[in-house]
Amino acid sequence: MNHPSPAPTGPAAAGSPGVLRFLLNGEPVEPSGWTPTTTLLSWLRASGRTGSKEGCAEGDCGACTVAIVEPGPEGPAWRAVNACILLLPSLQGRSLVTVEGLAAPGGRPGAAPHLHPAQQAMVQRLGSQCGYCTPGFVMSLFEATYRPELADGPAWLREDQLAGNLCRCTGYRPIREALDDVAGACPDDRFAALLHRPALPAALSVQIGDQRFEQPGTLAEALRLLAEAPEARLVAGATDLGLEVTLRGKTWPTLISLDAIPELREIRNTPDLFHIGAGARLSALEAATPVAQPMLHRMLRYFGARGIKNRGTIGGNLCTASPIGDLAPVMLALDATFVLASAAGERRLSAQDFFVAYRTTALRPGELLLRVELPAAQPGEQQAAFKVSRRRELDISTVSAAFSVQVDAAGRVRSARLAFGGMGALPLRATQAEAALLGAIFDENAMRRAAAALPADLSPRDDLRASASYRMRVAKNLLLGFFLERRRDGLRAGAAALPARHTATVALDQPAGAAE
Repeated sequence: MNHPSPAPTGPAAAGSPGVLRFLLNGEPVEPSGWTPTTTLLSWLRASGRTGSKEGCAEGDCGACTVAIVEPGPEGPAWRAVNACILLLPSLQGRSLVTVEGLAAPGGRPGAAPHLHPAQQAMVQRLGSQCGYCTPGFVMSLFEATYRPELADGPAWLREDQLAGNLCRCTGYRPIREALDDVAGACPDDRFAALLHRPALPAALSVQIGDQRFEQPGTLAEALRLLAEAPEARLVAGATDLGLEVTLRGKTWPTLISLDAIPELREIRNTPDLFHIGAGARLSALEAATPVAQPMLHRMLRYFGARGIKNRGTIGGNLCTASPIGDLAPVMLALDATFVLASAAGERRLSAQDFFVAYRTTALRPGELLLRVELPAAQPGEQQAAFKVSRRRELDISTVSAAFSVQVDAAGRVRSARLAFGGMGALPLRATQAEAALLGAIFDENAMRRAAAALPADLSPRDDLRASASYRMRVAKNLLLGFFLERRRDGLRAGAAALPARHTATVALDQPAGAAE
């Protein structure tokens, strides 16, 4: 459980320029009684705003959902996020809406409030049962109300909107009907007007007791701070760091937030390269990649809940260097270049050289990931990404994989990059399997030979998620499935769009020992 934090000491308490300020339900607030690791949810509930519920304190259930304004290529937009793992000082200069702020006062004393369309839809569709999860659902519906792409987009976009909200009373049908009622309505109301309200200053610098929180507004300032305190913990979306706070009670002497640096959010496509700022939100990246980077887009679909993707960043996912991180195999298969920056300048590394050991990267002290560069697909390049987990939605990968194979006009493999997650201490390429493909005709027999070479590349372990033998079987099947999928799609360049139906990985019929 989260608990109220002690009152600030030092500059924040003294009313210096380091005072935390943001807009809450349209009104400016200056919170008190917080530290750099106070979560938004703990502050809301401690200050009497108990509409936001605590269910898991892990960003898994959605009971704590609130909405914040996020910048984007089409302008600022409302985004639903998990308050339980969002650090309060990261809200500096932002606009925040909680469930208490949705309904407008009635027109005369004693009159009933005017419900927001998201609230009204839940009432009309009888979308609430025990009610504990209802505020979180309403806030996810609130975001949906202002997402124009939900009006006539594919059905899975609506499913994805609510994937991070759990109803323990199994009341999903009326809630989904309420979503259909409001999705993409985009009313011209006070919340639409709030999107264009002038922002408060985003920079913040506070020392509270023995904890320091820095949120610089420029990249140059961030690099200067990091040079002064190379041991500082960097934080952007806090979807991982927030768990260390709520589950382990961790604190850090210095936190440097990268949340307010525009350069780190940039997503830009050129004829030769696709540029992704390390601070780009995963939901923004998902929206930008269906055509430009379909393999990356495909992996992002089942990466996590909408509320997680609205805060999580590509840099955060890659720099944790988790062996089961979903994006690392994609970066390896796409032959990505990582641009690193420090006060001394920039340097470039291949994705293969970035991951050096278990949860360890090649980042030096005082250095941060600035951006990722992905080359454009080449003629004849076949690509696909896969995530295998116990659940389709919101689960940690058991095995993840990303494959890129370039085939010449004669049907022979000119190059191959076969990358896996969950198959060792770090994400890696299967170089022996790649060698087995080079020069071969791209057919099922070649893929079976590559699958047979995988034990020379991969060393999976038994753990609570799966046995080593299961992981190896799945990895081999994914290679075979990749070829069969590409053959089904006519070996066109690029990755096929992920079908709307549920997907799974199954054992393929094969001669005994062929790919075992």
